[in-house]
Amino acid sequence: MKILIAYATTEGQTRKIARFCADHLIAKGASVELLPLADLEDDDPFDISRFDAAILAGSLHGGVLQSHLSRFAAHHAADLSKRAGLFLMVSLAAAGNDPEERADIARIASEFAQNTGWTPSEVVHVAGAFRFTQYDFFKGLAMRWIAHSKGEVVDPQRDKEYTDWDALAGVLDRWHG
Repeated sequence: MKILIAYATTEGQTRKIARFCADHLIAKGASVELLPLADLEDDDPFDISRFDAAILAGSLHGGVLQSHLSRFAAHHAADLSKRAGLFLMVSLAAAGNDPEERADIARIASEFAQNTGWTPSEVVHVAGAFRFTQYDFFKGLAMRWIAHSKGEVVDPQRDKEYTDWDALAGVLDRWHG
């Protein structure tokens, strides 16, 4: 099986997740191509028909997914819809148990499908990370405040990862079959 993993990342956690997915699927015998969407020009021809399945991954920041991801999904919606599709939506909200935040990320995923025309076979919410080493001063301050308001203890000099790698491997095993 040939699988496309197309991803958009802001601070790098989604890239790490995409690479984990690639490594895991390759170990299971799949052929995988990683596509960082920031490197793809809007007018670049990209042939989805080469793939049997696709994973798209992006992260939420301020309730918004990366525009590269949305444009790619919209442009290739018809071809993506013809194959098994997994949408990995990375967020810090996925790490928590707040019902309002969970409802909000589910709503954003639904709006993404509606706005792009691509409805994946499955949407999985993946917990992200605080990437303090990637933040500027003001974003770092805002993220420390968010962590504090959630009762999280963080060191602003170190990143803190919430991704559950075992759970993600289980999702991939179930999805890939």
